[in-house]
Amino acid sequence: MFFVLPMLPLLAVYILAAVLPAILLLRYIYQQDTVEKEPLGLLLTLLLLGVAAALVSGVLERLAQTVLTMLVDPGSPVYTILLAFLVVALVEEGAKFYLLMRRTWYHPAFNYRFDGIVYAVFVSLGFAAFENIQYVLHYGLSVALPRALLAVPGHMSFAVYMGLFYGRAKLCETCGDEAGRRRNLAGGYLAAVLLHGIYDSCAMIGSTVSLLLFVVFVLLMYRGVYRLLKRESATDAPV
Repeated sequence: MFFVLPMLPLLAVYILAAVLPAILLLRYIYQQDTVEKEPLGLLLTLLLLGVAAALVSGVLERLAQTVLTMLVDPGSPVYTILLAFLVVALVEEGAKFYLLMRRTWYHPAFNYRFDGIVYAVFVSLGFAAFENIQYVLHYGLSVALPRALLAVPGHMSFAVYMGLFYGRAKLCETCGDEAGRRRNLAGGYLAAVLLHGIYDSCAMIGSTVSLLLFVVFVLLMYRGVYRLLKRESATDAPV
């Protein structure tokens, strides 16, 4: 007991440092939903589904990486790129997207186009917060700031593009456009995978050129997400 009690405040600090970036971004997205706020119970469920997506992804990624290691030399740049796209991005965004659709597609609250962005971001930031707790507890507070500026907003950014297409897919279904629904659902998933794959590839290769590309890519992505959110919030419409 003597050793456990002094550790509790430190543990709380670590967890707060890990989840605070996600909380701030969730608040920002919630504020952008200006027409009709989403049910808090649904949003809480989506956060928990993000945690579930992280747990499922952890298992699937280990299996996929084992297969990839048998097929491609782990020391090659090709391996790194395939790992980023076909293992990490494909699996993580797939888990998020599957659970997002299962919970929200037929929910009566999904009645505005911007709702798709809100739902996708809440799932993704639930994923990011859980992942961030693991990183901070394992590596310490030294990783909290860079992950707050990069990893957590990165997950949100992937989700914004996923949610953009997701909301449009719902509108297509309402209009009876089945081809448009399928096209936008695929577009949302693939957009998130592409952004996630580029992000991870540049970060994982670790060369001077790749790190420079990483910085440029992140800045452009953040700028695009900010402008997209402002536009979609201002032009939100019923589905």
